[in-house]
Amino acid sequence: MSKQKTEKLHTLIPLEDFKALMGIDSREDKTARFCLVTATLSIEQYCMRKLLRKKKTEIVDCSKSLEVPLSEFPVSEILAVYGINNQGKKYIEPYFYRRMLGCDFNEDLPFSLLLSSSLRPYQFTAVKVIYWTGYKAGSVPADLASACMELAAWNMNRYRGRRIGITGNIKGTGIQGEHFELSMPENVRKLLEPYRRKTI
Repeated sequence: MSKQKTEKLHTLIPLEDFKALMGIDSREDKTARFCLVTATLSIEQYCMRKLLRKKKTEIVDCSKSLEVPLSEFPVSEILAVYGINNQGKKYIEPYFYRRMLGCDFNEDLPFSLLLSSSLRPYQFTAVKVIYWTGYKAGSVPADLASACMELAAWNMNRYRGRRIGITGNIKGTGIQGEHFELSMPENVRKLLEPYRRKTI
C-alpha cells in the first residue's frame, strides 16, 4: 500500500466520504486532500481551538486557586497530573483531584480540575496535566462535519473554476469588475458558532 493512501490527514471528515459526495475521482485526489485539510485548519483558526483528537500536555498556574482550567476541550481522559514546586515535580494520585461540577468527559465545554485542599502543604505553584482532547475520527458532531464538508466543497469549486479569491463579474450595480469573495461562506460560520471559543 502506498504512503499516500496510508497517511493520516488532518481533517474533520474522511477523504473517501468527501470524494463520494463530490463525485471526485483519482484525478482530483490531491486537490481534494488539500481542500479538506485547508478547510479543517480554517475551521480550527475560526473557532480559536484545536478540534481533532490529540494528546495534550500543559502547565497551569495553581498558586492562587485550586481550580485548574484546561485550555482545550472536549476532554475525554486525564492521563496524569504532576504538581510543581521549588523542589521539582511530583506525581499527584487521581484521588487528590476531581472534575469541576458541570465538567463532563466528552462534552464540548471548557473543562477544569479541582485539586484537593490536602495538597496545600506541598505549595505547588503549577500543575502539569496530560490529557486527551478533541474529537476522534468518526465521532465529529454532524454540524461540525457538515461545516467542513461545505467549506471544502466551496474551496474545491473555486479551484476548479480557477477563480480563486474572486466572486466573479458584477454588472449593473455601479461598481463593475471582479470582486474579492469572503474567506468563509456565511452558512459555514453559522454552523461553527456553537464551537467557537468564547472570549471575554
